[in-house]
Amino acid sequence: MRLALDGGTPVHTSGWPAWPPPATPEQREQLLEVLDGGAWGATGGTKVAGFATAFAASVGAEHGVCVVNGTVGLFLALRALGVGPGDEVIVPAYTFVASATSVVLAGARPVLADVTPDTLHLDPAAVERAITPRTRAIMPVHLAGAPTDTESLRAFGIPLVEDAAQAHGAARHGRPAGSLGAVACFSFQSSKAMTAGEGGIVVTGDRAVYESLWSLHNVGRRLGGGWYEHPEIGWNLRMTEFQAAVLAPQLALLDGQVAARERAAAYLAGELAAVGGLSLLPGPEGTTRHSRHLGIVRYAPAEFGGRSKADFIAAMAAEGVPLDAGYRSLSRETALRPHVGEASCPVAETAEDSVVWLRQNLLMADDDALADIAAAAAKVRREFRAQPELT
Repeated sequence: MRLALDGGTPVHTSGWPAWPPPATPEQREQLLEVLDGGAWGATGGTKVAGFATAFAASVGAEHGVCVVNGTVGLFLALRALGVGPGDEVIVPAYTFVASATSVVLAGARPVLADVTPDTLHLDPAAVERAITPRTRAIMPVHLAGAPTDTESLRAFGIPLVEDAAQAHGAARHGRPAGSLGAVACFSFQSSKAMTAGEGGIVVTGDRAVYESLWSLHNVGRRLGGGWYEHPEIGWNLRMTEFQAAVLAPQLALLDGQVAARERAAAYLAGELAAVGGLSLLPGPEGTTRHSRHLGIVRYAPAEFGGRSKADFIAAMAAEGVPLDAGYRSLSRETALRPHVGEASCPVAETAEDSVVWLRQNLLMADDDALADIAAAAAKVRREFRAQPELT
């Protein structure tokens, strides 16, 4: 059976579920309500404030501040905790670059710590080695939608800023992502489990942190103060009413979508294990709800005739299964070099070369489509082993 790359018939030909999903009638109704009402900005409407309250409650936090995107949310969270020039923030090496650049934006220095080989989440032992007298915060990233081992990180006595951009609806030991640190940030960018195209929210249980967040995102105003009273430096980083109108109805859909992806991931894990050379990464021990924003799959080239990850991705794409190459290790990002120096993060660097991603829309597919993923992988493995990479 020839690979589709070589002119054979692709395994999967019927496409994949769209992401974001089709708009709901409630979203259309709420959007038109904002459009026709004329109160399009958060300062004149009620939808942003209502959504912030509802989302914060859904993750076990008392307060929420909606912002223009998740990166800005991380920046505001750091500033609200007093992080600034001369300070250091520990960030995992295997994450989106915004985790580190938000630290730079706050005027501080990102310090890269390596991740655990089994889950690719922040390694508490690496964090302990990275702590200095200048460390002001630790930023656990709930990679792929599974909460990090925050208990071990809290033991260091340093505030945690949860990067929960991928963890809508996730939980650890029954506690929602968003309630595991001093402050947490979620993203509503196009690929996320809840999306308005762009947007974000910062949640916290600390009233003083909330008041600082509110001021920072609202040009330095203070709660209860005058419109032209600016006791602090701040910026206009507010979400619009249109975004809140798109987001609010999604809260009711989230549980069902997460459950569907968890079921799909469990099914797919068994199918891929049977192929050989592929394994779906688990969440850290203690994960009680994995939102499966991503299915991260470890690829073993030796089981595929020594063929590279890039070869595997290309072959799977031709078979109708789109995979993502995933993150570069931040230790290899040229733009960060002036800020992080020469950092060695061998686990993250190995992951860059050996894992592939399934985006969440693939995990919303039915069992037949999920079976096609494994069938395509088995076909590619068989053909790669028959035509191994020459060394």
